[in-house]
Amino acid sequence: MSTITAQARVAVGAPAVSLATAPETRRSRILKTVRSAPLVIKLCMLVMLLAVVVALFAPVIAPIDPAKQDLRARLAGPSSAHWFGADQLGRDVFARTVYGTRISIGVALIGSIAGLIVGTVLGTLSGYLRGRFDNVVMFLVDAQQALPFIILALVAIAIFGPSIPTLLLLISIAGWEVYARFSRASTLVVRESQYVLAARSIGTSEPQILRRHVLPNILAPLIVIGTMNVTGLIMLESSLSFLGVGVQPPTPSWGGMIAEGRQYLNTAVWIVGGPALAMVLLTLSISLVGDWLRDVLDPTSRRR
Repeated sequence: MSTITAQARVAVGAPAVSLATAPETRRSRILKTVRSAPLVIKLCMLVMLLAVVVALFAPVIAPIDPAKQDLRARLAGPSSAHWFGADQLGRDVFARTVYGTRISIGVALIGSIAGLIVGTVLGTLSGYLRGRFDNVVMFLVDAQQALPFIILALVAIAIFGPSIPTLLLLISIAGWEVYARFSRASTLVVRESQYVLAARSIGTSEPQILRRHVLPNILAPLIVIGTMNVTGLIMLESSLSFLGVGVQPPTPSWGGMIAEGRQYLNTAVWIVGGPALAMVLLTLSISLVGDWLRDVLDPTSRRR
């Protein structure tokens, strides 16, 4: 009996030892992985880092008030005074693009993190506990996937009115079902693993098993999904703002700027060019980095 208990403790400890790597080793491994990344991925990382810096230091990078109107500069082209030109109200397009980065990145990050937390918790508990709780969670997942989220968002905005808090709430619940379904499927596999069974046999509590053995083994793919989900949330926020039910003027947002400038495409294309280029570069960079992370963290692709 003591031999079985000792073997169980060894089995339980095995994953913990591999996960409790020294910080220096983890840091060096991360740096090595980044250095070995293709040049395109490094450029994408640079674009993402630049977007974060722009969002954090927007008042320093663009000291001009993005809502300030100057009708004398109406539809003025790019110049030293207005790097990206001016819009139909004489507002600086560069400043509005910079401040719009704050809205897009902030809303997408908050929504992605909230969806990751809610979906992972519900999915993990659903896969581990099973029973009625699993049935309820999977019913909610199927219900949200059955209806186009953009329609649900339009209905909610029509009821509560367009505002940034409403937009943040909608963005936060967008995509949680993806995390829930994936974490449930992963938990169903992990809960039958030998080290989980060994931990249960020596009396380890269920919360400890979830925290020490289940979550660490399903978290890496979920982070990759969260990274790639940011792109969809940026596009969702821009789409709602383009339709006029997202971020409301005069607060600058990429979707709203594109909507305002689409009628001036023949005479002042720079009104649309700034936010459109920023959106394309950022979403493309996040998508490519997400694909690269998926390949790096996938052991089958590493063996190939």
